[in-house]
Amino acid sequence: MLNLKIDIYLKLIFIISFISIISAYFIEYILGHQPCNLCIIERIPFLLSIILIIINYIFKKNKKFLILLLILIFIFSFAISIYHFGIEQGFFEESAVCGLKNATEIISKEELLKQLQKKTVSCKDVTFRIFGFSLTTINMIISLFIVILLTKIFINYEKFKN
Repeated sequence: MLNLKIDIYLKLIFIISFISIISAYFIEYILGHQPCNLCIIERIPFLLSIILIIINYIFKKNKKFLILLLILIFIFSFAISIYHFGIEQGFFEESAVCGLKNATEIISKEELLKQLQKKTVSCKDVTFRIFGFSLTTINMIISLFIVILLTKIFINYEKFKN
């Protein structure tokens, strides 16, 4: 791994996160592939990393704490991706998360019937692939890469700080 400054690695993670979010919304809204609930949950770590990195650049707070926080966020992302990948491959059964809709929008029995008539995207159905890989698989690889990168930076913080 190159011995670059921490700021460059944080910018790289920001760019990866930004591209990931933009790609997800492009695939959903422009290409018309509806995400399942786990796909939507998998976006959260990328959004959080963008927000945290922006906040860090504005307030110039402790980068070591930010790196630790990002490691935890992307461990969560990796774990959710592994679980989703397991559902796609048939290793795990779909959980209740896969079928949940926003319960606050259901006010009456008519609304409930409308929700039941809508086709929901199953967590085991892969609707979009890039080079034969599902977006969950790509998310799993990206999250693992970021965790390894940030862990190495955290362990060697003093060396990267200079």
